Amino acid sequence: MSARLGSEISLLEMLLSITRRTLLTHLRVSSRRHLRCISTITVDPAVRDLTSNLVQRYPAFSISPNNITILSKPREFYTLLVDMVRRAESRIFISSLYIGSGEIELVNALTEELSKKPALQLHLHLDLNRSTRPGASSTAKLLLPLIHAYPKRVHVSLFRSPSLRGILAKLVPPRFNEGWGTWHAKIYGVDDEVMISGANLNESYFNNRQDRYIHFTSQPRLAQYCFDFLQTISTFSYKLLPSTPISSTHSYQQEDYTLQWPDPDTHPHHIHQKAEAAISAFQTSRRQSESAESDGVVIFPIIQAGQFNVREEETALWLLFHHLNSQSSQKPPKTKKPLVDLTSGYFGLYEPYQDLILASDVKTRIVAASPKANGFFGSRGISGRIPEGYTLLEQKFMRAVKLAGRKWHPSTKQNDTTGVHLSEWEKPGWTYHAKGIWVSPNSSSPPVLTLFGSTNLNSRSAHIDTELSFIMVIPSEQQELLNNEPSNDQVEPGPVESSPALLLRHKLAAEISNLRAHAVDWQGGRRKVRFWTKVIVRIVKGML
Repeated sequence: MSARLGSEISLLEMLLSITRRTLLTHLRVSSRRHLRCISTITVDPAVRDLTSNLVQRYPAFSISPNNITILSKPREFYTLLVDMVRRAESRIFISSLYIGSGEIELVNALTEELSKKPALQLHLHLDLNRSTRPGASSTAKLLLPLIHAYPKRVHVSLFRSPSLRGILAKLVPPRFNEGWGTWHAKIYGVDDEVMISGANLNESYFNNRQDRYIHFTSQPRLAQYCFDFLQTISTFSYKLLPSTPISSTHSYQQEDYTLQWPDPDTHPHHIHQKAEAAISAFQTSRRQSESAESDGVVIFPIIQAGQFNVREEETALWLLFHHLNSQSSQKPPKTKKPLVDLTSGYFGLYEPYQDLILASDVKTRIVAASPKANGFFGSRGISGRIPEGYTLLEQKFMRAVKLAGRKWHPSTKQNDTTGVHLSEWEKPGWTYHAKGIWVSPNSSSPPVLTLFGSTNLNSRSAHIDTELSFIMVIPSEQQELLNNEPSNDQVEPGPVESSPALLLRHKLAAEISNLRAHAVDWQGGRRKVRFWTKVIVRIVKGML
């Protein structure tokens, strides 16, 4: 009797175990399909709720901090880029505004690897207007020999903004047609590694133009995301081909090459609905299929394509500042509050972003390019007034800061400092192109979040350029380690015994410190802006 009862109990326990496993499996599958409940217990409280919100809105990739490298110098960027090309086995995928006419070494490296590796595929995605300027030195002509030599393995897509059309498209000269929008995403990938930057492929970006550069190794999912993103954009971009008879609608010849349009049913000037649908569907599919683990660095790709009604960056920054405001307001007055560092080489901060900063009580430090560090300084004609135009925008911003009562109030105690502080970056013989945001739990703690990529955080990035940026959230550490963290001004990476995540945070702090090392208090309030510059800025508005 007891043996029979024991057998029945064992059978019941086995059935319950099977039912439990089946239920848990169903719940896990269901959560992946409908609501991604990724644990944020290791995320710092300063950005924990924000991270939970980002998880529900954007694709998420978990990456070990050991596979993330932060570079600081243009030459490091170039050396690593060439090294990546040299070790590529199956694919090279590069997205940039253009390739400079003098980049023979880079093109030679691409040519050599294609000749040595028959399976290697090269995918380039560039801006059409910038890459097809008239003359022998255009990017298109630079790449033609590669296309001739490897027609089935070299794929060059050229995105053209549909905003410039009709009579204006015929009247606006080549040097100014980029004012209506460009392809601005910067992705440098081979096989399963990716480097994200704001830098383009031109000599100055490799030598004396300061930017940001973050490299990820052994990341097949992130690399595939970036590759598939470029493939999606190529469905409404021109294909660069050698000069051939026109065989498809809306294609055309220019000098000695052909620009082939891939979709005869959609006019290149009317791609808005197709682009919006394609980008939105792409992000939705990746959000449903990608799921980050809870214990790694989490990366969220953010697409901003305002002309196609894709505004993920705006949503993300709204979430960021509203979350920081709520965090700040909940803390007692003497408690350390979050610190935001922000930089842009072209500081004409998008008005809704200005409003978020001015309406908050979060300490915010901003670094912008000085007029001499602006890439247009010394240019001929109207473009030579662009640095002066940014001075005008900075003056307007600082007046708004004063009116909002957010003027920087320094204190002998760093944690008591409040307000908004604007600095300008200048280094003899250099220009400034860095952009991004860092968030620290307080002034004496290294960042736990950074935004990086192609966006300049201005009206142009919000409305007319097509941008890809990323938000990176780094897990927090045990409190005893955090209590001994140095300030953001410390360049050294921190204690040797620190974990990889904490070391990464210190490297972000060092990145800020290195940028701020060449920054001084903003001098724009003393500068004169000429009348005609004010007129030009008023006319072009969001094109700056």
